[in-house]
Amino acid sequence: MTNQTEEEQVERIKELWRQHGMPLLTGVVLALAGVFGWNAWTDYKETQSANASALYQTMLESVLGQDPDNVESRTRAAELAQRLRDEYPDSRYSRYAALMQARLAVEAQDFATAERLLNEVVDNAEDEALKEVARQRLARVLGQQERAEEALALFDSEVSGQLLAGREEIRGDLLLGLGRTEEAREAYLSALRAIPDRQARPQLQLKIDDLAEEV
Repeated sequence: MTNQTEEEQVERIKELWRQHGMPLLTGVVLALAGVFGWNAWTDYKETQSANASALYQTMLESVLGQDPDNVESRTRAAELAQRLRDEYPDSRYSRYAALMQARLAVEAQDFATAERLLNEVVDNAEDEALKEVARQRLARVLGQQERAEEALALFDSEVSGQLLAGREEIRGDLLLGLGRTEEAREAYLSALRAIPDRQARPQLQLKIDDLAEEV
């Protein structure tokens, strides 16, 4: 007989279940657990990101929405920045908070703290643009401490666009401080060339014009 009877098919199914039913059931349970576990993890990460974002917004409002000389608002911003870094250390907002802390430290003339915070962002940020922003701010902090050569050594990677313009302008300022006028002028010209709308950065042209008679 080439075809199984209905009773034989039922018995065959029972036998297969006895042999493979438990592993099959276990596999299904594990698969479902994986799906639900992944969804729970995704929801958790999204909640964490939303909370970090809200805290970051509150921190910004403490600085930007108040009188810039208001000590209480700036103290509040510093506290929120530290809380953000403590509670959400793996969030990108933690890096933004470090940048804000560094800015507040510079305004307080605490260059050592600003340097430490900016180095932290340079070393740990995953976003290359954010690294470059921190690197440029760090270069200015080093320049304010008369460490221009050390600051110039930070710029050993490739950048483009507005980031290049910012870097080259900082390089120009550092070189000018070292008395290397020709190199400073070339850096300012490079910065100007990297800007689509040159009229948007009139201070660059002024710096170039100021050096015209010296070169």
